[in-house]
Amino acid sequence: MPPTLTATAETFPMDGTFTISRGSRTEARVVTVTVRDGEHVGRGECVPYPRYGESVESVLAQIEGAGPMETPRDAQAMPAGAARNAVDCALWDLEAKRSGEPVWRLLGLPEPRPVTTAYTLSLGTPDAMRAKAAEHAGRPLLKIKLGGEGDLERLRAVRAGAPDARLIIDANEGWTPDSYAALAPELLALGVAMVEQPLPAGEDEALRGMERPLPVCADEACHDRASLPALRGKYDMINIKLDKTGGLTEALALRDAAREMGFGIMIGCMVGTSLAMAPALLVAQGAEVVDLDGPLLLAQDRETPMVFEGSTLHPAPRALWG
Repeated sequence: MPPTLTATAETFPMDGTFTISRGSRTEARVVTVTVRDGEHVGRGECVPYPRYGESVESVLAQIEGAGPMETPRDAQAMPAGAARNAVDCALWDLEAKRSGEPVWRLLGLPEPRPVTTAYTLSLGTPDAMRAKAAEHAGRPLLKIKLGGEGDLERLRAVRAGAPDARLIIDANEGWTPDSYAALAPELLALGVAMVEQPLPAGEDEALRGMERPLPVCADEACHDRASLPALRGKYDMINIKLDKTGGLTEALALRDAAREMGFGIMIGCMVGTSLAMAPALLVAQGAEVVDLDGPLLLAQDRETPMVFEGSTLHPAPRALWG
């Protein structure tokens, strides 16, 4: 008998309001998949994302209609996206519980080490963002959400609040070619190390002929390995998120393929719990930028969470995943 698979919606309150160029929210809605095979239980989590036509309801329906599955290989028949992510990661967790071996060993990977993650400052007024930056000025890497009128003032305020932190920017598709070209020299002057998805995916051809004085990272424009050929000449890095790739299996394959093509690697996340970060940490090993701060933005995490020491994220306890 194949394992029994159930999917449930859960809500985790956020620590305040989280705002990007597309809107604000005060809670994270996730889908948790549980697979049971007698005494063994595996779990995975995904965050449905409306930007990609997903909702909690559509993801639950997709998982319910997926049919029986025994191993992560079976999950690859599902399309890339949040639903497959939760199923794939739950099946990897089940494999680990069945075998008594950690997932990293089953995959032939080196034992994971702690990583330094970015901490995200959501979009706000310059004064609010300066205050938040000052609160987290001791962190080595801050990710700044921008994407609208007044971005330069916001960025200057953040730099004033955190003069020594390394800064990366996520515009969430909120700029035009002209606005990015005008902002780029200012970004360099303020010590920004990288900019993520400055132009809308599908409207980013202008990047191909544009001077890129600092690395540009594809987020919404990059999902799985099929995305890579179209990104050449437009982007210098890619942001790998398991909710886009459809799980750990494809995320690892995407990372390796992207490295072969010369892309730098960023590992990111949606705002989710430690259960979503645990498999992503395996992909994060050796990445140039790690952005797995989802649990730090929540008021409540899983019962057995991952351990953060400041901005250092430690591998997941086996009781949580893997």
